[in-house]
Amino acid sequence: MDTQQNTALTRALAEVPGPLPTRGVIHITIPHTDRFTIVGNHLAQHPDLSCTAVGIAVRIQSLPQGTEVGIKALAARCKEGEKRIAAALRELEAHGYLQRLRHRLPGKKVITRTVFCNQPAALLHPRSRPAVEALPRPAASAAVPVRVPARAHVPAPVPVRVPVPAPTAVPTAAPPPPPEVPVAPPAPSAPLFERRVPPPTAPKAPRRPLPQPSALTPELDRAATAFLSDLHRHAPQFFLSEDDVRRLVPGVAAWLERAARPDAIRRALTDDPPHPLRHPAKLLAHRLTELLPPAPPGVDGLAALAARPRVVVTPFQTCDDCDRAFRSPTPGHCRDCRETRAAYARAAA
Repeated sequence: MDTQQNTALTRALAEVPGPLPTRGVIHITIPHTDRFTIVGNHLAQHPDLSCTAVGIAVRIQSLPQGTEVGIKALAARCKEGEKRIAAALRELEAHGYLQRLRHRLPGKKVITRTVFCNQPAALLHPRSRPAVEALPRPAASAAVPVRVPARAHVPAPVPVRVPVPAPTAVPTAAPPPPPEVPVAPPAPSAPLFERRVPPPTAPKAPRRPLPQPSALTPELDRAATAFLSDLHRHAPQFFLSEDDVRRLVPGVAAWLERAARPDAIRRALTDDPPHPLRHPAKLLAHRLTELLPPAPPGVDGLAALAARPRVVVTPFQTCDDCDRAFRSPTPGHCRDCRETRAAYARAAA
């Protein structure tokens, strides 16, 4: 029978937005509706914490308040032993996620309280809140009603209409806007750990140019072309086009100019390639640039190497009288025997 296909997985992959990556993990994200815990990437991707410490931290963060999280309590819940759990708790304590506080009860009993913080960087560097601008207060006449005492009813006199010229509109200046209060920007919080891997959006450094020989002679050009054209016979995955051969000829010529043997160049360029090899010409250009051997020493360098002073080592000799070993360019007697012989000669004279 044929292999049974998982239709649910196939349907979920079809609903993933965008093109699927050719390598690496593929995420199928289904929103949680209950029983879930929010974990920050600063903990899940911490470069200095072990996977055991990260897992223990997630387990502690998912437990409700008041749950025992000691070493023995965690060992009863997890498959790790007490030693690994104790080491993981020490890692979390060193990076600020876990704190153990001793508290003395009224009855002179000392207990240990475990405090877990899901984001210790926020405790070390709290964010400053922007100042709230003061709202303009309403006028007293509009805000506080004024009570007028009741008066006796008096009949109003009959008004007499008198022609009055129309008042001219006097332009009034608009009230000045309230002065703006400068608000200090919030202080940036220091990251919990330093990022060691550059983000994908970081600008990449320019590539180094392909090495060039001092003079591309016809002999070097023919030798480099023959080397690149024959490369696929020794490594079948390095099958190059004519344009790739022409582009890589100066790099191989630079290696040949530096007295590199063809078999050594072949091993340096084709050993341990990535699998699968998608761009053999790019890999060859990278290795030709990064693994370029140093130039051989010239005549002046070899002359300076030959003219350096040499250390002369005096050989050991054996004394003819006492058989003691001593250093001397010629055989004979040691210093003590020479002094004894000189004393005897002076006494005889």
